[in-house]
Amino acid sequence: SPAAAPAAMEAREPLRELVGALRAVLARVREGEPGEGREPFELPRFWEALGQTFKVTSQEATKLSLAFSGPPPTSAEDCRKLSEDVQNAILAVATVYYWLPKGQGTTLRKMVRDATTEVVEGMIQLTETILSAPLESLSQEQLISTGGVWEACEQVSNLPRGEHYNQAAVVSALAACLGVVKDALEEMEHALMEGQDPYSDIMEDEELGFRGNRDTYWSEADRKLLSSCMGLMKASKACLKKVLGVVKAYGKADSPEQIAQLDDLADIASEVSPSVDELALSMYPPVNELAVRLNAAKLASVLKKVLEITKTSHVCPPSEEGWVQFLTGAVDHNMNKIKNFTQGQL
Repeated sequence: SPAAAPAAMEAREPLRELVGALRAVLARVREGEPGEGREPFELPRFWEALGQTFKVTSQEATKLSLAFSGPPPTSAEDCRKLSEDVQNAILAVATVYYWLPKGQGTTLRKMVRDATTEVVEGMIQLTETILSAPLESLSQEQLISTGGVWEACEQVSNLPRGEHYNQAAVVSALAACLGVVKDALEEMEHALMEGQDPYSDIMEDEELGFRGNRDTYWSEADRKLLSSCMGLMKASKACLKKVLGVVKAYGKADSPEQIAQLDDLADIASEVSPSVDELALSMYPPVNELAVRLNAAKLASVLKKVLEITKTSHVCPPSEEGWVQFLTGAVDHNMNKIKNFTQGQL
């Protein structure tokens, strides 16, 4: 009845307060630094607790969603209780994240923080969806938001585990970078094979202007320069593949020094894919040789750093030094050719 509507709206007030409380937790997780606890940190206990808090949060999301999926209207008291339970579940998730000390490795910390953030964001979205929906009706958005929280809560089971947690985290970060570089390389190979005109598929239309326009195809000189750029991109893929292999084979996380070396590798490797993308973008016609040269130089310097950090870390026993040397040579070789082709630009 119309008279019941204001009461029902008022009953939702705790949900509005909940959104504010969850936003505050989100800000703390994003900006806060985990504490170095007083008691000794035990990884197995941490994982168990994290898994448990994510599971409880998933259940609370289901309860909240069910309460607002149809008549009868949820009372103010029930709404307050539901909001409290959700808030407690989210606080528990954040608290467990805060247990994870820096010493366990920044790569692992970032992955746990991202998973935690996703759960909190999902819960905020669900609560806001319920607040904006018409009373006592289950909207498509609410179904999607509820599913979103479930998915975010399941992420915890995909987080890297194993004896050397940070090593597993670094392996998964490197594999992700490698995937991006492979895609960029394939795309570029495909464009170069398409023939003179990489835009042919989008420029079929006669009205779009004269097809002999230099802006849409590569000249012979361009192609020579690009083949060295492709050499550099292929070296990037080989480099990440090799580094991923040695981190899997020799990576350890037994000492602070080993953990720090793995984190350094993950940090520098994460710069490879954006650098490859920037180079690839500058390779499309009309080719600006100076931009190509600068982007190539940036990628080459990132790759040299990756190789240097690998060589001086525990993941590179003497038996692996051969490929480090070979790839360093390959990077220099391609970069020198690019410099020769673009001499007139400087």
